[in-house]
Amino acid sequence: MIKSLASQPVHRRPDHVRLSGRILFLVDDPALMRRQLAGEDLAWPATAVLRDNISTDEITPAYICYYYDETLGEFPYLGLKAGSEFPVERGSVKAGGFVCSVSGKRRGKGSSREQSPYAEMCAGVHLVIAESIERIYRENCQNLGVLTSTDFSLIERLRRGEDIPLAEFTAGEGDITKGIIEYGGLFQYNVARLQGKVRPPDITTPRRPMTLGEKIIARHWVQDVSRGQVGVPYLKPGNEGFVRTDIRFSHEYVTPMSAIFWRDYVGADEKIVDPASVFFFRDHLTFLELAMTDQRKADGLLDVALELKKKQEEFAAEQGVKLYNELPRQPLGHMGLPAGSEAICHSKILEAHALPGHLIIGSDSHTPHAGAIGSIAFGVGTTAIFNSWLTKDVRLQVPPSVLIRVFGKKPANVTAKDFMLQILRHPYVRNGNAIGKIVEYAGEAVEALDIDERATMTNMAAEVGAFTGIVRPDEKAVEFLARERGMRAADVRPMLEGLFSDPDAEHEIVIDINASELEPMVALPGDPGNGLFMHELTGSVKVSIAYAGSCTAGKKSDMDMYAQVFREALERGERVHPDVKCYIQCGSQEVKRYCEDQGYLDIFRNVGAEFIEPSCGACINAGPGVSYDKDTVSISAINRNFPGRSGPGQLYLASPYTTAASAIAGHIAAWESDAALVGK
Repeated sequence: MIKSLASQPVHRRPDHVRLSGRILFLVDDPALMRRQLAGEDLAWPATAVLRDNISTDEITPAYICYYYDETLGEFPYLGLKAGSEFPVERGSVKAGGFVCSVSGKRRGKGSSREQSPYAEMCAGVHLVIAESIERIYRENCQNLGVLTSTDFSLIERLRRGEDIPLAEFTAGEGDITKGIIEYGGLFQYNVARLQGKVRPPDITTPRRPMTLGEKIIARHWVQDVSRGQVGVPYLKPGNEGFVRTDIRFSHEYVTPMSAIFWRDYVGADEKIVDPASVFFFRDHLTFLELAMTDQRKADGLLDVALELKKKQEEFAAEQGVKLYNELPRQPLGHMGLPAGSEAICHSKILEAHALPGHLIIGSDSHTPHAGAIGSIAFGVGTTAIFNSWLTKDVRLQVPPSVLIRVFGKKPANVTAKDFMLQILRHPYVRNGNAIGKIVEYAGEAVEALDIDERATMTNMAAEVGAFTGIVRPDEKAVEFLARERGMRAADVRPMLEGLFSDPDAEHEIVIDINASELEPMVALPGDPGNGLFMHELTGSVKVSIAYAGSCTAGKKSDMDMYAQVFREALERGERVHPDVKCYIQCGSQEVKRYCEDQGYLDIFRNVGAEFIEPSCGACINAGPGVSYDKDTVSISAINRNFPGRSGPGQLYLASPYTTAASAIAGHIAAWESDAALVGK
C-alpha cells in the first residue's frame, strides 16, 4: 500500500441524508427552463415533458471540458437542448440553489466524461433523479459522491425537508456499490479497502456455463488485494468486486483532472502502480485552434485547453508513463500550425497493445473498440482512472450478456456501420434495455468482417449504451496480430484457448439480424438511434460537409472504402461536389503510412478531399469538419450525432461508403459497387 494512505482517516456517511435546496426539472420547454432558473419552482408532476436521452455532451459540451477543477460548477447544462433552444447560461444553475436535478430516460448517455457529474456537483447538485441512468454516468456520480435514484417519490419528500435514509440510495446495490455510496465516493472506499476496513464479498458461484465476457472477467477477478490473488473459476451476472486490469489509458481531457485528484488525495511524490501498463494520449484537442471560434479564443478558452496538454505532459514525465503526444507543429507564424497526433487512443490500443483475453479500461466511452480481438474493454470516468493508478484494479458488477447475431451475406455496399445503425434502432436497444450489458456480436456476417470492421461494431457499443462490445477472437485475430505487430501465429493461437461462449451460456436476449436484407443506412440528426434505410429518407438532403474519420471511421479498412468510392469517381471524371467540403482524418500514423503505401493520399487530393493527420477532431467539435451554424448539414462516418456533437448544425451519420458517395453527389447518397450513386 502507498504509505500516505496507511493512516489516512476515512469515515462513513450518516445513516440519513438531508438535502436542502431547490429541484431543477430538465424539461423540453425552454420557457419553463428559464422560469426555473429565474427562481420559480415547478409543481410535480411537471406539466412539461421531462427530457429523455440527455447526453453528457449536453451536460458539459466538449469545450466546457477544457476546465478540470471547481470552475466546472459554472457550466452544467449549457448544451441542454429544450425544444429548439439552449436556455441555460453560465452560472445560472449554481446561482439557482439547486440540490437535485430530474430528467427522463437514459440520463447521461454518450461520452464517459466525468466532468459532467463533477460540474453538477460543483454547482450544488447532489442528487440526480431519472427514469433510467446510463452505466458510466451513474458510476461517475457514485464515485464522486453524488447520489442517484430512479425513485420519483423522493421529489416531494425533499420539498418537505425530510431526512432520507441513506439505505434508500443503496437498496438493491451490491456490497461494493453500497460501500462506495456509504463512504461518499470511490477513493474513500478504496482507502478503507486497502486498510482492511472493508472487504469485497467472496465469489462462491458454482460451476455454470459462461459467456465469453464472463470468462475473461473471471480470469481477472481480484480475490485478495493485499495478497495479489487474481482469478475465480466461475461467476455470474450480479457478482460485484474488483478486476485486475492489463491496460489503463487516458487522454488529455481526463489525465489532468486525475492528476489533480492524485496530488490532492494521494500525494504529488507518490508513484502510480505499474506505469508500464499505463498510456496517455494527446489525441482529442490537437486541432482545436483550427475549429474554435474567434469569440471562444477571445474568451481565453484556447489557453485553458492548452493547459490540459501541459498538465498531461508534466504528469507523464513525473510518473514515467508512455505518452502518445501530438506531432511537432508545422512552421507558420510564431507558434506554427498543429500537425495532429501520433494516434487516437482507441486506434493505438488495438494496433499495438490489446491482446485476446485482456481486460482494458480507458477514459472514453469508445474503449470497447479493442473488443474486436476478444478483449473486455470498457470506459470509466476520471475517478476510476485515478483509483486504478492506486490499485491497478477497477470495480465491476458482472453485467448480463446480450447476443446479437448477424447472419446471411451482406450486400457489397453494406458495412459494419450499417449493421450498427440497424442494431441501434432495434426496440430493445432503442428503449434502453441494453444499457450496462455485455454485447457479444456473432453470426456468419460478423465472422466475415475483418478486424477493423469488427472494431466499428465494438466501438459503437457505446452508442448502444452497453458495458462493452466483444467478438469471439478467431483466425482473423491471429492474422491481424501477425500482420500489425509481427507476432508469431503460433504464439497468438494459445491466447484464444477458452475464449468463446459456452453452448449453454445464459444470454438475456438473442437478437437476430439478416444481413442480406440490409441496405445502406443513415441516422437522422440528434441520435444514432434515428436510423433509416436510404429509401426511407424523405426528399433530397443536400450536404455542405462530409467528414470521414474518428476512431470509428479512421481505420485502414475505412480508408479502403473512401478510396474505392473516390477512385471510381475520378475514373468518371467527377470530384467532390463544389458545394461540399470533404475531410478525411485517419486514426493513427500507422494508418497514414498505409494510405501512403496504397496511393490513397493522391486519390484523396485529386478528388478534392482534405486529408488530416490523426486526431479526434470534428467528432468532438474540435477540428476541421465542424459546423458553425444550425443550418449547415453534415454527413459523417463518426459514431454519434447528439446535439452539438460536431457543432450546432444538422449531423447525419452514415457508413464510410455513404459519406464518400455523398461528398461526390452533393446530397446524401449511397454507393453502389457498379459506381452508381443512389439515394436521396
